[in-house]
Amino acid sequence: MLNLLIMGKPGAGKGTQAAKLLDFYNLYHISTGNIYRKEIKNNSIIGKEAKKYLSQGDLVPDEMTNNIVRDILINTNYPNGFMLDGYPRTDAQAVALDDMLNEIGISLTAVINVEVRNSVLLKRMAGRRVCSHCGQTYHVDYHPPKIKGICDICGNPLIQRDDDLEQSVMNRLRIYMEKTKPLLEYYEKKRFVNGY
Repeated sequence: MLNLLIMGKPGAGKGTQAAKLLDFYNLYHISTGNIYRKEIKNNSIIGKEAKKYLSQGDLVPDEMTNNIVRDILINTNYPNGFMLDGYPRTDAQAVALDDMLNEIGISLTAVINVEVRNSVLLKRMAGRRVCSHCGQTYHVDYHPPKIKGICDICGNPLIQRDDDLEQSVMNRLRIYMEKTKPLLEYYEKKRFVNGY
């Protein structure tokens, strides 16, 4: 069983790298970002609460995110293992994850850190577009759709997410540096981190 955690700044390409690893190792994907986007799209109570934070580039409160991850880890079958993507993002979440994994009787195999310069991230995120229906991701420069503004897969309009707007991106990077980057040291002490 392979249990991975992938980390990196917002827009670093975690999703792209995660997709390759998930496919190769046949892992179960636990992406808190995807979970919250789905809940927001469904206009659920969780989605409405999460949207208040995410639209500003802020983190959803630890307790809410911990509860979602705990539910998935306890109630999901992942015979080959899992990949955590977007969680943990704070010291409190890392401690909560350790407690959850101890409770279940499993551990992380490795932590992967995707490193990218801020200037590259800003350009990437400013040009990112997402299908409003199926969630397929494009970039206006690096991976444009065949027809501008239209998803190649389902034909629905592409949108720029609120959390990809420059002000939100700058806030997300600030939060990453303050709250998430210190987790690398936490996991390095446990000898888990591999740079990419």
